[in-house]
Amino acid sequence: MSTYRGSVMSVSDLRAEAHNATSEIEAVVCVPAFRRPMHLKKTLQSLCEQETKRAFAVVVVDNDAEAQESAAVAADFFKRTGMPGLCVVERAQGNCYAINRAFSLGLSAFPTARHFLMIDDDETASPEWLESMVFAADMHQADIVGGPVLPVFEAAAPEWLKAHAVFWPAITRSGPVPCIYGTGNCLIARKVFEGMPKPYFDLRFNFLGGGDMDFFRRCQSAGFRFYWVKEAEIEETVPAERLTARWVLSRGLRIGAVNYLLDWKGYPGAAGRTWVVVKTVLALPASLLKALRRLLQTGRPFDAVHPLSMAVGRTMALLGAVPQPYRARPVK
Repeated sequence: MSTYRGSVMSVSDLRAEAHNATSEIEAVVCVPAFRRPMHLKKTLQSLCEQETKRAFAVVVVDNDAEAQESAAVAADFFKRTGMPGLCVVERAQGNCYAINRAFSLGLSAFPTARHFLMIDDDETASPEWLESMVFAADMHQADIVGGPVLPVFEAAAPEWLKAHAVFWPAITRSGPVPCIYGTGNCLIARKVFEGMPKPYFDLRFNFLGGGDMDFFRRCQSAGFRFYWVKEAEIEETVPAERLTARWVLSRGLRIGAVNYLLDWKGYPGAAGRTWVVVKTVLALPASLLKALRRLLQTGRPFDAVHPLSMAVGRTMALLGAVPQPYRARPVK
């Protein structure tokens, strides 16, 4: 692991350059980045345009140790705009490594920060995003806050495909929730990290995904409080290669595999593992009923296939076939 040696300000300089010379950093926005430098520029610009008086800093972790294009983009952006920010390169590849590094760096580099937010490098934040998230955390005494990630489709696609549930947030109104399920739009209080063991994101989910679901489930079991802010919107660019039936079906397979591994981790011992196997065997017939119910609810046959694909993914994971969509291919 190494720190990018471009024109990145020191932590002491960053604090001095925050909203005024005497302000303290109250929040840190973490941005794990991987081979999307042009999108990252848009992400950072949206953070620069936040409508808030709160002093905040940005931590970018470039997970492409070979090219380090995102690190170069972040260093240049911080230098040009004066926005408080740090950028490092995480050489261990995988999203759990990058996210753990981002949160750990934010916690250590900005000891006055109470809130740690995350946004992906293919997303842009609405101007009121940070203020809405921090305000909700303080007002409702929430330890973890989530908000919607709304798709922006890069290419034309049929409506039946764009309407699929994988592209849209499952929670539709503000208020307390039992749990949230993704880090693409979240806020986590410092005390959560202080109360959770390291590594925060389990490296077993490094190439599959689902480390965020596992982390939030463990936070739920630890008694931390969750809240959802509908108004704190983030937009995610959906590239053309995802606007295919094949990609959506593969997403269902991945979700099924994640659910299986979460259960396998959560129910140790002979009795627990037996229950997980039985649940997986019964998932396929049960998914037929779920598919029929979804078809009646939505009237969209392709939506109805989603429970089936998740059940198949769960069964494949039981048999040892676990997808690794986040394992990077070498740059040619």
